[in-house]
Amino acid sequence: MDRPYIICHMATSLDGKVAGDYLKVERQADFAAIYEKIHDSYESKAWMCGRVTMEEHFTFGHKLDLKDKDIPPIPKTDFVANKNAESFAVAVDPSGKLGWTENSIKSWNEHRTDDHIVEVLTEQVSDAFLNHLRKVGISYIFGGKERLNFTVVVQKLKSQFSIDKLMLEGGGFINGSLLNEGLIDELSLLLVPIADGASDSVTLFETSPFLNKPKPVNFSLTAIEKLDDSGLWIRYVTQKNS
Repeated sequence: MDRPYIICHMATSLDGKVAGDYLKVERQADFAAIYEKIHDSYESKAWMCGRVTMEEHFTFGHKLDLKDKDIPPIPKTDFVANKNAESFAVAVDPSGKLGWTENSIKSWNEHRTDDHIVEVLTEQVSDAFLNHLRKVGISYIFGGKERLNFTVVVQKLKSQFSIDKLMLEGGGFINGSLLNEGLIDELSLLLVPIADGASDSVTLFETSPFLNKPKPVNFSLTAIEKLDDSGLWIRYVTQKNS
C-alpha cells in the first residue's frame, strides 16, 4: 500500500458529538485517560488532527507576528526537517495559521515521545509562514493548490517520513474528508455515556460544503468492549467493496 494504514480514533458522546459542553462534565476526564491508553495500544508513530484541534490543545490560540516582513518568494515544495523522528504530529493547516514556536509537541505521559510537527498546507500559504516554519525546524508538505487532496497527503507521509500507520484524531471535518476519499481503514470509537443534545456541535464525520455529496460508507464490527462507568470501546473496519 502506498499510504499508511489509517485508524480513525475518536471519542464521542452518545449522540455522536466530538465537541461540546459534555466534555466539561467531571466524569469525562476518566474517559479522556482511557482514550489515551487506547491510542498508545495501537503503537503508531504518527497522529493527525485539524487546525482547530491543534489550536485549542497545543498552540492555545497563539498568533505569529508575520506582518510587514520582507520575505523573498519560497518555492511551494515540501520541506522535510526531520524524517527520522521517533513520532510525528501531523497538523492539517491549509492556509498556515497555527502559531507554533517549537518544532515538536512535548510528551505528556510516560508512553509518549516528543512528536515532530509536520504541517499540511495548500499553496495559498504565505511565504512569511513558510519562512517561519523553516526557521523553527518544522516539516511541511503540500496537499493541493487551494484545497487539500488527502490521498496525496497520506502518500507523502509514507514516502517522506516512512509512516506506515496513522492515527486520525479529528476534528469532524478532517475525519469526513478522509472518509470521503476512502482513506479510513479502521474506526476505534470510544463511546462516552453522556448525551450532548446541542444542535450545533460537530459530529464524528462532517462534510465540508465544497465537497461533492459523499457516498455512504459501510463498516463491519470487529470488537466491542464494555468499559468502567458504562463506556464502550467499539472497533470497526471499513468495507472496501462498498
